[in-house]
Order: sequence, then structure tokens, then C-alpha cells
Amino acid sequence: MTDIFSLVGDAVLHTRSDAIIAADQDGIIRFWNPGAERLFGYSAQEAAERSLDLIIPERLRQRHWDGYRRVMAGGESRYAEADVLAVPAVRKDGVIISVEFTVVPLTSEGQMVGLVAIMRDVTTRFEEVRALKRKLAETKPAG
Repeated sequence: MTDIFSLVGDAVLHTRSDAIIAADQDGIIRFWNPGAERLFGYSAQEAAERSLDLIIPERLRQRHWDGYRRVMAGGESRYAEADVLAVPAVRKDGVIISVEFTVVPLTSEGQMVGLVAIMRDVTTRFEEVRALKRKLAETKPAG
């Protein structure tokens, strides 16, 4: 009988719909699935062994690394449960996109060894909401 859990795990990790990226405790990319290739434009070979700075806009790197180190030290992230983080990210071609993601801590013998992020491009939705807010602000009566 086929092990359904192995099939599910393999299918999820190799999906093209969502980017799945794993990084070690130093933020070095150790896993980059086909969805990450599609979303960010880097092949798995190009991304492997590189810093997460690869996809983090320069102006946000300090805040990212402060949070990353805090999670690595404490082992918890509010984005590992139900909360979803929405942030800008940068593709290989330099275009800034909006992504939503959750993180899954990776532990070994009770120690944090890295994180897995599951990401989705929400640029279109983000831009639509921003345009609606602008339109609402323009139509509000002064007062």
C-alpha cells in the first residue's frame, strides 16, 4: 500500500502554487521549492546557500533580521499559528511584490534550527485595496 503521507508531503513541497522556503538559524536558504522559483524568479540552484536577503527589500532587512533572531532565540513566532504576515518582497528582476506568509519553526532536540516560510503573492489584492482606499478618501466630503 502506498504511504499517503509521503505522497502528500512530496506533493506539497513540490507545488508551484505556493513558495516554500526553509532557512537555517543563520537565515541561509536550505530549501527552495518550484513555487519559490515561480514567485521570485531564482532557480533552486541560484537560491541555495544564499541569505534570505535575496528576497528582502534592503530597507526592511534590519527589521527582518531583528525579528528572525528573536524567533531563533525564543523559538516562537506569532506567525506560526493563525496570524499571517504581509510584507513586501523583491523578485530577481528587482520588482517589489506583496507576499503573505506563515512560518513553521524547525526544531531538533528542542533547539531551533531554522524556519520554513510558506508564501503567496498577494500583490494584485494589495494594489486593489490600496486603490479602493484612495478612491474612498477622495470621495469623502470635507468636514
